Amino acid sequence: MGAAAAGLCLALSTGCGVFSPSQNGDMRTDINVTSPLMQQGEPLPEAYVCEGDPESDADGAVSPPLRWSGLPDGVGSIAVVVDDPQEAEVFWVVFDLDPQLVELRQNTVPADAKQAENSAGEARYGAPCPTDQDIHEYRFTVYALEGTLDLPDGAELSRTLDAIAEQAVARGSLIATSS
Repeated sequence: MGAAAAGLCLALSTGCGVFSPSQNGDMRTDINVTSPLMQQGEPLPEAYVCEGDPESDADGAVSPPLRWSGLPDGVGSIAVVVDDPQEAEVFWVVFDLDPQLVELRQNTVPADAKQAENSAGEARYGAPCPTDQDIHEYRFTVYALEGTLDLPDGAELSRTLDAIAEQAVARGSLIATSS
């Protein structure tokens, strides 16, 4: 992933840069993101990480269930970005989710939604693979967008993150850690 995409990834997930209130109006941060199988600030359950080998998650990666509430009125679509801001790595991008949707079930993507490439260049959930003893934060961020993104399924990561940044009007995150 190029430096520009890594920087944009970090800006999207942390709220700095392109998403700061001075640059993007009054970005609401009151979307409530929860999961029945993950808790804020707690370790990411083993079902959602690889088995220690970054190459081993290809067939066994399972995306966690997510729920959200508190979207502003008039939202055109929803996007979900899962990343590790410490490593500037994106594990999953789902976009063009129906604004009436209030959850993603475990290991599912609605038929009308699209997935962009992750940092590994694959349009799917790529399970995080912590490889050291450092604590990592995994952010599951839901973005409320003005409209839908005019991008195909499998769109390039940096292009998708740019489009999300341009249309985001609100966001909220659930943060899990490495164990």
